Amino acid sequence: MSQFDGTTALVTGASSGIGRATARLLLEHGATVLATGRRDAPLRALSNGLETSGRAIPLAGDLTDHEFRATLIDSARDHLGGLDILVNAAGILVGGGWDKTGLDAWDHTMDINLRTIYALSRLAIPLLEERKGTIVNVSSVAGPRAFPGLLAYCVSKAGLDQLTRCLALELAAHGVRVNSVNPGVVKTELHRAGGMDEATYENFLEHSRTTHPLGRIGTPHEIAELILFLASPNASWITGETVAIDGGRAQTCAR
Repeated sequence: MSQFDGTTALVTGASSGIGRATARLLLEHGATVLATGRRDAPLRALSNGLETSGRAIPLAGDLTDHEFRATLIDSARDHLGGLDILVNAAGILVGGGWDKTGLDAWDHTMDINLRTIYALSRLAIPLLEERKGTIVNVSSVAGPRAFPGLLAYCVSKAGLDQLTRCLALELAAHGVRVNSVNPGVVKTELHRAGGMDEATYENFLEHSRTTHPLGRIGTPHEIAELILFLASPNASWITGETVAIDGGRAQTCAR
């Protein structure tokens, strides 16, 4: 039996990348997963090839919409019977330094990467308290480190790291753990969704192999494995941590 048999999870950003890998891995390990993202078709295909017996519940929508967030939590309560795990994996990356980051781009980044995570977490906390559950946030190496040309993204992830620590401190007495994972470059749709064309993206990936001391970029599955560890009973005495999984990227200078 898996340690996730009988547990319930809400995973955001589950239509692609790290969120999708996490949702599939939780399903493989026996959890019932309420998977959300903006695109319906990838969510409905989430359990393809897996023996899930109806444990995959797709629900597409816009996380910046308060009514949709409330619907997610209602679904967790009504269809899952409660909530053990919240994985906040949804996020965006919009490039630009101070001279190219207008207030609209700043606000949009903060809304999705920070405000929405806080808003959804606030709604989920009462359910998590009932189960002494856990929150795992997907942050970035750009949380503890500054990188040129990523002003709003870096600030939003630094804010998410601090939100992780503050919520961990406040929820510890209720038995709820809160941690973050801080990946380096991982091959997902994040950069292309931020406007990077294919040629530029391939050059970026090639360059990233030289900026990560282990000599390669990461995979969504590797990040999902760490998320599952932090959500598991094996991590029952870990809270308030921002855990690097970045091939050593945070140990290097900007280059």
